[in-house]
Formats: sequence, C-alpha cells, structure tokens
Amino acid sequence: MSHIEDLLRYDGRRVVVTGCASGIGAHLCGQLTDLGAEVVGLDVRPPRSGTVRLSDFVGIDLADSASIDVAAAAVPGPIDALFNVAGVSSGIGDPLAVVTINFLGTRHFTEAMLPKLAAGSSIVCVSSLAAANYRENLPQAAALLATGSMADGINWCRDHPDALADGGYRLSKEAIIGYAVQGAVPLGAKGIRINCTGPGVTETPILDQLRSAYGDDFLDAIPKPLGRVSNPAEQAAVLVFLGSGAAGYITGQVIWADGGNIAARRAADYEKG
Repeated sequence: MSHIEDLLRYDGRRVVVTGCASGIGAHLCGQLTDLGAEVVGLDVRPPRSGTVRLSDFVGIDLADSASIDVAAAAVPGPIDALFNVAGVSSGIGDPLAVVTINFLGTRHFTEAMLPKLAAGSSIVCVSSLAAANYRENLPQAAALLATGSMADGINWCRDHPDALADGGYRLSKEAIIGYAVQGAVPLGAKGIRINCTGPGVTETPILDQLRSAYGDDFLDAIPKPLGRVSNPAEQAAVLVFLGSGAAGYITGQVIWADGGNIAARRAADYEKG
C-alpha cells in the first residue's frame, strides 16, 4: 500500500507551470520543487532573479498564437503534469485580451502540449469563483468552446461583444471549466486527467489590477466566510494535490478553494426554503 507522502511526491516528474513569475504560479513552482519535481516555468517575462525556483524557463505570450507554438515546441517532453495558472483580470480594461489570454491562448497551449503528455499525466487549470454560475451560463460558454481555433475564438468574441460586456473574465473562466469537463472523457481514454480549481479572492497581483480598476470596495463586498482573503500558497497547494497521484481518480472536476463563499450562497438558498 502506498504511503500518502509517496502519492503527493513529484520525484522524477517533469511539470510545466504557466504564470510562473508571480502569485499562485510562483508559489506552485516552489512547492513542486520541494516535492521533487523538475519544473519548467512559462510566463510573458522571466521571474525576478532568485524569486522562483525553476529547472528551466520558457517565454510565452498567451495572446499570440505564434509565441505559444514556439514555446510549446521549446518545452522538453515527456510532461507528467501541466498547470495552467497564467491569467489576467478584467481590470486590464481589454475584454478581448482577457478572454484570449485566460481561455483561447491557454487552450491553444494545452492542445499543443497534449502529444507530450503520456498516460498517467494530468492537466490542472485555474478557473475562478467568478465562474461559480457556469452551469447557468452554459450556452454562452459553449458557443465559445465550439470555436475550432484561437483565431476563430477571437472572431467569435468580436462578433459577440455582449458576451464580453462585463469585462470578459467571467466568460473566460467559465470556458476553462467547460474545457475541462468536455475533455475528461476523451483524455481519460488516454489515461490523462484534467481538473480545475476555483480560487476565491486571493492576494496576488491580479488583486492590484482589480483595486486599481474598481476600488477596494469591490473586493470588500465579496463574502468571505473564513473572514479573510486567501494567500497564494493555499491555492498552489490545491493545484499540487490535483496534479499528484493522491488525486489519481479525480477528473473533470472543479475544486472550489473559495473559503466557503459558494457554501454561504447555498445555505442562504436552503434558508429561503
């Protein structure tokens, strides 16, 4: 019988982390390295010297399909786990860029990496509490998911500006969940697992974007049953679990690391009768 420590270890495994330079991605790289992984980090710019422990760094711009293709070719295989952490918030003020980076570019990169993912490997994507109502908004996300390429997805966004009217972030994170759910069965046939996390409010550079764009009250108004925001190490630990052997029978799921926010909503529904 395997010990839990063995199931959680990454010894001898090569893993890929997008968004490695800061926030959840940077903490994830450190945790994976501590657990024995060979970590290949990707980001639009390298981490500051000495701040992130990596075996290798590859530059990538998830808004640029050519950059994604070059980066995917540069990542050495085989890959045992792919962690899609990179993303931006609606605070950047460019809804098309938000959807392109958070979903379309991430999907393009993941598809390019699939030939390097063998049986027993895993994909973990970071969604968001903003996507908590993804089932109710399924038709909109499904239309975006149905696009066959990054270019087609960008054209769909341009043709459907109302879908991005709230900044594009919610749609992009709902689409990430849809991608994982849709992929669970075909990838499972190849022995590959795919899951998502749904972080609640987490102290990362994205919060700075949101504070600058909407003010502190925007974040303060989000219910936090635990009485605080999350820290990035807590979110990284959930990713570590989902990519490990300890989660070997979990696929097509969303793990809400939201400090009880969704539970509070459901409890209110029960009280209404």
